[in-house]
Amino acid sequence: MSQEWFQHALGGTGWRMQRQAAALAALGLVIAIIIGALYLAQSASVSTLGRQLEALIARRNQLEQSNEQIRSEIAQLRSVPRLLARAQEMGFTTAGRENVEYLVVDGYNPNRAPARVVAEAPQEQLPVYDETFTGWLQQQWDWFSRQFRSFSSGE
Repeated sequence: MSQEWFQHALGGTGWRMQRQAAALAALGLVIAIIIGALYLAQSASVSTLGRQLEALIARRNQLEQSNEQIRSEIAQLRSVPRLLARAQEMGFTTAGRENVEYLVVDGYNPNRAPARVVAEAPQEQLPVYDETFTGWLQQQWDWFSRQFRSFSSGE
């Protein structure tokens, strides 16, 4: 009896196996399409970021080149011949011996050793750190208790 039942159960599964195989193939195809779409979205995002990065690098290089050009112009404007020519345009002249005035300062000795002055900064007493975990917990509990009492009393 059990063998007939088993044959009967297997006899009707011919189409069921084909439907299961087709369903698994369709499921595999859907999963492959989803994975492909995710891959395409990710690669499009990466390529967009790559293009933005290239544009930013090109802009940075352009700005660096502009900065170097400005530094070069500043160096040319600060050159000694340029400054001398500009000073002459403004009416300045070079000083000769006859144009220099010397001042005599009484008591000044140019050959003395430089004096060393040691300025001592006042030492500020730093507070001693003596807080413990239990002390901190006690502070927190006291603060919480005060808050709770003020809340309870309606202040």
